[in-house]
Amino acid sequence: MSLNMIVDTIFVGRWIGPLAISAITVVLPVTFFIAAIGLAVGIGGSSVLSRALGAGNDKKALQVFGNQVTLTLLASGLLASVGLIFQDTLIEFFGAAESFKELALTYYRIVMYGIVMLAMCMMGNNVIRAEGKPKFAMYAMMLPAIGNIAMDYLLINVLDYGMEGAAWATFISYAICFAFILWFFLFKSELRLKAESFKLKKKIVSEISGLSFVTLARQGVIAVLTILLNNVLINVGDAIDVASYGIISRVLMFALFPVIGVNQGFMPIAGYNFGADKFQRVREAINTSIIYSGILALGIFILIMIFAEPFVSIFISDKAGQDAGSLADSAELLKRTPNALRWVFAATPVIVIQLIGGSYFQAIGKVIPALLLSLTKQGFFLIPLILILPNYYGVFGVWISFPIADVLSTIVTGYYLNRAVKKDLISS
Repeated sequence: MSLNMIVDTIFVGRWIGPLAISAITVVLPVTFFIAAIGLAVGIGGSSVLSRALGAGNDKKALQVFGNQVTLTLLASGLLASVGLIFQDTLIEFFGAAESFKELALTYYRIVMYGIVMLAMCMMGNNVIRAEGKPKFAMYAMMLPAIGNIAMDYLLINVLDYGMEGAAWATFISYAICFAFILWFFLFKSELRLKAESFKLKKKIVSEISGLSFVTLARQGVIAVLTILLNNVLINVGDAIDVASYGIISRVLMFALFPVIGVNQGFMPIAGYNFGADKFQRVREAINTSIIYSGILALGIFILIMIFAEPFVSIFISDKAGQDAGSLADSAELLKRTPNALRWVFAATPVIVIQLIGGSYFQAIGKVIPALLLSLTKQGFFLIPLILILPNYYGVFGVWISFPIADVLSTIVTGYYLNRAVKKDLISS
């Protein structure tokens, strides 16, 4: 999925230009938030579903899944409609400058037509993992990534459709993912839904919503953070700085996907065993997840520190076929971005405690601690830092806000995770 989201940025940067990266970057918050509806309902509902399966309550598991489908369709469909109606206003609010506004609108309109499919994919993928079939969940993410690469090459490079080509390639990738997940639940899943499963039940909706709100709040804060970053970077910098953040956010997303993968794999295991009162296994899951994701995070940190320039250059073309303005923008982008990337990744080795700690509380159904810890980095530390530091340090103040927020949020999460493990997991 990370590859699916990063590939558009690579192709538009190399084949259209740096301003196209800026355009995709300002579109990201709204598409990200609507897709997060499915992710939130998927993660929150799957926590309930995992515990129901662990306790042998198959009837409740079916009801939970049916309600997840209904909630995702209703919420994402409504937000997508509103997003299309107010597209001009939203694009400006997200930080689009006149130099790339039309490029952003072109991409935004087409992608929004398929965003409900993406929301359903994000929800369904989490249910597949909760059902204990992670290979199918992996296939559901790999197939659209491959499709997106092929369609990007065809529509942008071969047929020269520009931003429209990038947008339609993304749309088609959503459709591929949705088709695969639909096939899985029709023919491979053990969760055989009936018509009554889709009817919303107040108790089930309340249980799903409570835990979903944790993920939705976290993803919503990330969307707000992206909007804030786009606007701050335009105010203290320029469109090239927005493109820099676009590249950094994609590298961040792609580089950390192994760590996030361990985290997502940890949640259903912790939830299932907690529901079955196997507390020693929950402890083992926490320790194993922190150790392995920590090793991965350290490796990622070393790679970024050494190879920042090559990573950034993937997104930038120096071909003579570009006009003089695009070539100058590309050169400036390559000059500014590598050091910014290093600063953003400076505290990567410690973030695993923050991720696993927040997910533990969500997995065992403790909504308030999960919500507060999930908002610690972006909401309590990063957003205030970005509002303050650029006033003194300009664009550099934006980049150094990331490692400071990582360290502070890790200290807070580590404290509460250690206390909770000693209190909750005292028997086996």
